[in-house]
Amino acid sequence: MLDQLIAQAVRSGASAAAVVNTDDIVVEDHLAELCLPPKCPNYGTSAGCPPHVGGPEEMRKRLSSADLAIVIKIDIPSPGMLSDTDTRCELFGLLSEIAAEMEETATRSGYAGATAYAGGGCKRTFCGEHATCRVIGEGGTCRHPHKARPSMSGFGVNVGRLMQSAGWEAPTPGQKTTEDDPFSICAMVLIGSYQENGGAHGRIR
Repeated sequence: MLDQLIAQAVRSGASAAAVVNTDDIVVEDHLAELCLPPKCPNYGTSAGCPPHVGGPEEMRKRLSSADLAIVIKIDIPSPGMLSDTDTRCELFGLLSEIAAEMEETATRSGYAGATAYAGGGCKRTFCGEHATCRVIGEGGTCRHPHKARPSMSGFGVNVGRLMQSAGWEAPTPGQKTTEDDPFSICAMVLIGSYQENGGAHGRIR
């Protein structure tokens, strides 16, 4: 099944996908603090970003109950592409959709508690034309429940270390990069225990 999920990710547009042991996923409190304003414009704009997610403590709990994770990446020819709002939304939207599809496939196949996390802020990515996120602004339901997933950044996931655990190149802290250096955006899907009779479809934020 894991091979099928990896193949599905690549068919859907991922550059690559790999299985990672949850013990190799590093969570750091100070990384989640980078989401605080003024450093991140996504703070407080959606149900998938701080302060509306459980943060590093919650992620550590989820990692302790998960068996493994599938990490997904999309390679970007130039980091400068992300400076264009439309291109940024398109790339992060695709990343989130791939992760959400894998979560749903895993859940339908009997992997209890499969949960996807993407990158960027889902408000800007999927609901930029709306004044507010419906979940936090109106107490309603998500406009894009089959696409939007919470950001790994708000949970303090060290994405660089995550990429390295997947066997991919990633910049190290303090390393200078240029427009010609490889650059990737990542998502992950935590996979829980397999249940023979399948599990009920659902999503945990």
